[in-house]
Amino acid sequence: MTADRLPARDAPFRKGETALLIVDMQRIWLEPGLDPHHPERGPDHHFYKTTREIAIPNTERLLKAARGNGAEVLHTIIQSLTEDGRDRSLDHKLTPIHVPPSLPEGLPPANLAPLGDEIMLPKTSSGVFNSTNIDYVLKNLGIRQLIVSGCLTDQCVDMTVRDAADRGYLVTCVADACATITPERQQNALNAFGGYCWLTDTATVVARLEEMGRQA
Repeated sequence: MTADRLPARDAPFRKGETALLIVDMQRIWLEPGLDPHHPERGPDHHFYKTTREIAIPNTERLLKAARGNGAEVLHTIIQSLTEDGRDRSLDHKLTPIHVPPSLPEGLPPANLAPLGDEIMLPKTSSGVFNSTNIDYVLKNLGIRQLIVSGCLTDQCVDMTVRDAADRGYLVTCVADACATITPERQQNALNAFGGYCWLTDTATVVARLEEMGRQA
């Protein structure tokens, strides 16, 4: 395909080819006091304040727009396949990160949880494309355009955006529906992976999804 025929990163979303992927929006990370490695972070910590006031409400808006306008909705969460975590990646063992499948706090909160037969993929690495069959699933669904949001912006979201772009998806990252530990880390991450995606905001994506919903 010649350069003048390549699709634009911000091309209009196409019905049947567009999916929203919510990354690691789980109670264990979103609710103060549940993360065993950072119990000192209280409700006024930047991350919790940002997720509570901005990222979570915007994720709710994205979910409503995607569900109402014909986009596929997928979720990925950090979760081991085994109770003792023996299947985890070496990195997660060294960190250590372990969310057993029986842990209720490892699931998304009710307002962000999958509905109906929406797909949820547990992963044991930063990159969902590395430790799940998401590429296979997206291709079976006919997805070409992938909208990404979630946390942490500079870790699992970053890996998702880059890996999806490398595999040929047109990636949209919804910056104000993502969050990380500090404002500096947020901006540095967006600056670093912005070349792999269309960086935009929730209002723009919702409008694009609604436009897609009006397609014949």
